[in-house]
Amino acid sequence: MIYFIIVKSQKYYIESIVPFIKNKMHILQPKHTKLNEKDAQEFLDKLNISKSQLPKILVGDAGLPEGSDVGDIIKIERKEGDKINIYFRVIV
Repeated sequence: MIYFIIVKSQKYYIESIVPFIKNKMHILQPKHTKLNEKDAQEFLDKLNISKSQLPKILVGDAGLPEGSDVGDIIKIERKEGDKINIYFRVIV
Protein backbone atom coordinates (compact mmCIF):
# COMPACT_ATOMS: atom_id res chain seq x y z
CA MET A 1 0.00 0.00 0.00
CA ILE A 2 1.28 3.47 -0.85
CA TYR A 3 1.15 6.20 1.77
CA PHE A 4 1.90 9.90 1.64
CA ILE A 5 2.72 12.00 4.68
CA ILE A 6 1.08 15.40 4.49
CA VAL A 7 2.24 18.22 6.77
CA LYS A 8 -0.54 20.52 7.96
CA SER A 9 0.33 23.01 10.73
CA GLN A 10 3.05 20.82 12.22
CA LYS A 11 0.77 17.76 12.36
CA TYR A 12 1.38 14.72 10.22
CA TYR A 13 -1.41 12.98 8.36
CA ILE A 14 -0.94 9.71 6.54
CA GLU A 15 -3.19 9.21 3.56
CA SER A 16 -3.56 6.14 1.45
CA ILE A 17 -3.96 6.70 -2.29
CA VAL A 18 -4.20 3.07 -3.45
CA PRO A 19 -8.04 2.88 -3.44
CA PHE A 20 -8.16 5.98 -5.66
CA ILE A 21 -5.51 4.77 -8.13
CA LYS A 22 -6.81 1.20 -8.40
CA ASN A 23 -10.22 2.19 -9.76
CA LYS A 24 -9.18 4.86 -12.27
CA MET A 25 -8.04 4.17 -15.81
CA HIS A 26 -6.02 6.76 -17.68
CA ILE A 27 -6.55 7.30 -21.39
CA LEU A 28 -2.86 6.56 -22.10
CA GLN A 29 -2.84 3.35 -20.07
CA PRO A 30 -2.64 0.25 -22.30
CA LYS A 31 -5.49 -2.25 -22.19
CA HIS A 32 -4.81 -5.13 -19.77
CA THR A 33 -6.81 -8.35 -20.22
CA LYS A 34 -6.65 -11.53 -18.14
CA LEU A 35 -6.40 -14.71 -20.24
CA ASN A 36 -8.68 -17.56 -19.25
CA GLU A 37 -7.09 -20.94 -18.47
CA LYS A 38 -7.80 -22.40 -21.92
CA ASP A 39 -6.31 -19.45 -23.83
CA ALA A 40 -3.33 -19.27 -21.48
CA GLN A 41 -2.54 -22.95 -21.97
CA GLU A 42 -2.89 -22.66 -25.76
CA PHE A 43 -0.54 -19.65 -25.74
CA LEU A 44 2.08 -21.48 -23.65
CA ASP A 45 1.82 -24.62 -25.82
CA LYS A 46 2.12 -22.61 -29.04
CA LEU A 47 5.39 -21.01 -27.88
CA ASN A 48 6.54 -24.16 -26.05
CA ILE A 49 7.34 -22.23 -22.86
CA SER A 50 6.28 -22.25 -19.22
CA LYS A 51 4.81 -19.43 -17.14
CA SER A 52 8.16 -18.91 -15.41
CA GLN A 53 9.72 -17.93 -18.76
CA LEU A 54 7.30 -15.04 -19.34
CA PRO A 55 8.14 -11.47 -18.29
CA LYS A 56 6.74 -10.56 -14.88
CA ILE A 57 4.27 -7.94 -13.66
CA LEU A 58 3.67 -7.20 -9.99
CA VAL A 59 0.34 -8.05 -8.37
CA GLY A 60 0.03 -4.46 -7.11
CA ASP A 61 0.18 -2.92 -10.58
CA ALA A 62 -2.63 -0.40 -11.01
CA GLY A 63 -3.42 -1.49 -14.56
CA LEU A 64 -4.34 -5.08 -13.70
CA PRO A 65 -7.97 -6.07 -14.17
CA GLU A 66 -10.10 -6.87 -11.12
CA GLY A 67 -9.91 -10.47 -9.95
CA SER A 68 -6.34 -11.02 -11.13
CA ASP A 69 -4.27 -13.35 -8.96
CA VAL A 70 -0.65 -14.47 -8.81
CA GLY A 71 0.10 -16.85 -11.67
CA ASP A 72 -2.46 -15.41 -14.11
CA ILE A 73 -1.30 -14.40 -17.58
CA ILE A 74 -2.10 -10.84 -18.67
CA LYS A 75 -2.37 -9.68 -22.29
CA ILE A 76 -1.31 -6.05 -22.73
CA GLU A 77 -2.31 -4.18 -25.88
CA ARG A 78 -0.29 -1.02 -26.53
CA LYS A 79 -1.20 1.29 -29.37
CA GLU A 80 1.94 2.69 -30.98
CA GLY A 81 1.29 4.79 -34.01
CA ASP A 82 -1.18 3.04 -36.29
CA LYS A 83 -0.57 -0.48 -35.00
CA ILE A 84 -1.31 -2.37 -31.81
CA ASN A 85 1.56 -4.28 -30.18
CA ILE A 86 0.62 -7.20 -27.91
CA TYR A 87 2.68 -8.22 -24.89
CA PHE A 88 2.15 -10.96 -22.33
CA ARG A 89 3.10 -10.93 -18.64
CA VAL A 90 2.62 -13.31 -15.71
CA ILE A 91 1.57 -11.89 -12.34
CA VAL A 92 4.02 -12.38 -9.47
